[in-house]
Amino acid sequence: MSNENVSAQQLRLFIERIERLEEEKKGIAEDVRAVFSEAKSQGFDARTMRTILKLRAMDKLKRMEMEALEETYRRALGLLD
Repeated sequence: MSNENVSAQQLRLFIERIERLEEEKKGIAEDVRAVFSEAKSQGFDARTMRTILKLRAMDKLKRMEMEALEETYRRALGLLD
């Protein structure tokens, strides 16, 4: 088997793996949408839930820095009581 055939075969395998993963990703995305829909039907706000998910994924120190900066900006704009 020539080097070209081996490379083509490896490439094909990589492409096929990526295609399978993309299909799995699509299925997971549909599952996530279904959970958000279920939560919404029970009165939860999906937008707020997405914000909470982002915050939970953040490093604690980064999140604290962001929250402090947001508070500074809100205070500067008179958005805090």
